[in-house]
Amino acid sequence: RVFSLQEMFLGTIPGSIGEVSALLLLLGFGWLLLRRRVSPFIPIAYVGTVAIMAAIFYAANPGFGSPLYHIFGGGLMLGALFMATDMVTSPMSIKGHLIFGVGCGVVTMTIRLFGGYPEGVSFAILIMNAFVPLIDMGTKPKIFGKPKKVKSNA
Repeated sequence: RVFSLQEMFLGTIPGSIGEVSALLLLLGFGWLLLRRRVSPFIPIAYVGTVAIMAAIFYAANPGFGSPLYHIFGGGLMLGALFMATDMVTSPMSIKGHLIFGVGCGVVTMTIRLFGGYPEGVSFAILIMNAFVPLIDMGTKPKIFGKPKKVKSNA
């Protein structure tokens, strides 16, 4: 059976617990955004990259699945909204967040479209986590000037 996009968005489909309802995942992520616990840049770059790549391949061959199918299907929403935004393993700068999100999206779609494994989210995040130190080295802001020395009266 092929599930509709509405069923996939609402989560009325079979699947792993916590990843089937895009609506509830978005609500949970919205709560974390309001509490300023996560940054929106990684998920925006991640989902945006998946959408762009899926649209390109869907335009070339509709057998690859529509962009919304790729966004709502599998663990993409869970991975993009909650796993990739882990503060310990994600880059420090906003530019780094964007690079990390785009990288996750490219790796996810490469695995989904050309790999032998149907889902690539967890592998994409793990692979990109290995590149976080390099991303941080390339995107770390430069500090101008020197700190002032404090005079002691001892």
